[in-house]
Amino acid sequence: MKGFNVAENGGGSYRPLAILRWVMVIIFVSFGMQKFTLQSAQGIAQFISNSPFISWLSIFGLRGEAYVLGVAEFVIAALLVAGAFSPVLSAIGSFMGMVTFAITWSFFFTTPGVVTWSLSTDPMAWNLAGEFLFKDIVLLCVCAVLFLASLPRSVIRLRTG
Repeated sequence: MKGFNVAENGGGSYRPLAILRWVMVIIFVSFGMQKFTLQSAQGIAQFISNSPFISWLSIFGLRGEAYVLGVAEFVIAALLVAGAFSPVLSAIGSFMGMVTFAITWSFFFTTPGVVTWSLSTDPMAWNLAGEFLFKDIVLLCVCAVLFLASLPRSVIRLRTG
């Protein structure tokens, strides 16, 4: 139909990305608050202990490692809020979000029992923890979009036409 564009070829404003920004703020605040509960600390312990990236957090103990992650998530949320007014803070916050979700998505592969790989008719089966982690690839991509949108146009050349 005339007047419609394939999203990848469209022009326009970055204003609709504000929805993504504020949804990510809500997500990081809610995830951060959860880290201050015993139930959440116990729930993430298996992921942390098997992670080649953040297993070192165990030096803080069960609650301490969750607190560190909770504070980090609050910092990312604050940077994303400030990023509504400052592209540099937006880029920093969204990059930190990308790192966070890259690490949490890696749990999908590093935590024993989350995924069962086979050559059968069901080549990849995951349990509830795997389902919970699988969504993080989408959240990583949302942060990547916010990060790219925060960079100066001289750094990222947008396609036109």
